Amino acid sequence: MTAAALGSDEFAALMARLEPFGSPPRLAVAVSGGADSLALALLAAGWAVARGGEAVAVTVDHRLRPESGREAAMVGDWLGRRGISHVSLPWTGVKPAAGIQAAAREARYRLLGGFCADRSIRHLLLAHHREDQAETVLLRLGRGSGVDGLSAMAAERPTAWGRLVRPLLDVPRDRLRATLAAQGQDWVEDSSNANSAFARVRLRRLAPALAAEGLTAERLAATARRMGRARAALEQVTTEAAARLAGLHPAGFIRCDAAGLARLPDEIGLRLLSRLLRAVGGGDYPSRLERLERLHGDVATGLERPRTLAGCRVVPDGGDHILICREPARTAPPVAVIGGQTFVWDGRFRVEVAETPPPGLRLGALGSRRIAAVSGVEWLPACVRPTLPALFDQDGVSAVPHLGYNHRVATAALLRLEPAWPAEAGRVLVWP
Repeated sequence: MTAAALGSDEFAALMARLEPFGSPPRLAVAVSGGADSLALALLAAGWAVARGGEAVAVTVDHRLRPESGREAAMVGDWLGRRGISHVSLPWTGVKPAAGIQAAAREARYRLLGGFCADRSIRHLLLAHHREDQAETVLLRLGRGSGVDGLSAMAAERPTAWGRLVRPLLDVPRDRLRATLAAQGQDWVEDSSNANSAFARVRLRRLAPALAAEGLTAERLAATARRMGRARAALEQVTTEAAARLAGLHPAGFIRCDAAGLARLPDEIGLRLLSRLLRAVGGGDYPSRLERLERLHGDVATGLERPRTLAGCRVVPDGGDHILICREPARTAPPVAVIGGQTFVWDGRFRVEVAETPPPGLRLGALGSRRIAAVSGVEWLPACVRPTLPALFDQDGVSAVPHLGYNHRVATAALLRLEPAWPAEAGRVLVWP
């Protein structure tokens, strides 16, 4: 049976589930040149234009194959003929010898996110479809994932600059190819899609045998949706627990009632601990479940010594509590402070620079070697002090905003510094 093309009305219904997009909508679409992303680009552009908006197609040229630059240019030509704006972003620099897929993925999302942030575009559309979702479920099963992992890819996920949107998760791959065929549009076949060194390719080849046993893409994607519902319910309970048990300090650390955490059902306790680690560590993704379970067991039975996980130090505090502090060695490197700039530093602090700063001023972690030169730090826990954001000039530490320490720079007039906490991480903590 021949697959039907995805029409504009059906696509509009898929987008309606993911509103709001603003009026008029401004979208970016990640386009590799393959059939899935090209179909999404055509559909999204038509949808946006019909609503008085625009969609720009963005290709990341990973430069891992000799032909990648030519393919990116060809995609731009195809889309340009249809009146769709296209931008190609190169991944430059040395490529790793191992873990190339993970590195390419990280680079892709970094470049796409940076493009959206620079253009003030809050919606990045991705072309993951039903078979992609099914493969993700199988990969997560192989890793022993829990509810979160088996819920696979979410239809939308917030980011620092906006959100990732996946409108095609319920759409089969063959319908996207039919959509291009109906419009007379060719696409690029990526040779890596046939490389059996990659787990997804091996799973794709097993798909007919799995389907014969009932593990169809449709059923696996349905499992992901059901796990997503369970995840949402568990997250709501976790949010309620966070409000009771966790306190967030403006200086970038968390104090948590460990005894209260130990009384929670294990699943809720694990989720709460994971959420707090991500809030302080600034990570985009949760820790591996096995590592999180070990830390949770230590906390629940009474943490006796500091532990590290996800860029954080977890430290006992007064028997019944723990402190979750940033791991000093994992803080972000210093960055230049530029007038009028707004950015997130270290995943913990949102920084707004109000006026033109002195030349050479940088923002970075205070560090353990510089603490002695700063007054007023004694009231903070020792694990927090070296991780405080500080301003540096050519002569050393010029200001530490959280301490009210202003040696050579008046920070109140220069910049605004506030936590970039997720709203559901806990209540604001007053210390001590």
